[in-house]
Amino acid sequence: MEQRKLYRVRDKRMLAGVCAGMAEYFDTDVTLMRILWLVGIVFTNIFGLLIYFAAAVIMPEKPAR
Repeated sequence: MEQRKLYRVRDKRMLAGVCAGMAEYFDTDVTLMRILWLVGIVFTNIFGLLIYFAAAVIMPEKPAR
């Protein structure tokens, strides 16, 4: 069984690649992940945005193959 790792991705990214990386990890549509992040940011005000930027700093970028 292949071990999955959470990475920021270079392709399909709009800002930092966090949503695209999470969509790839959870095997969902990237648009759905972006909508979920947007809803989270709207309902948590600045806290959701801080979590997004923290994830952008903490998550490693996917290595080129």
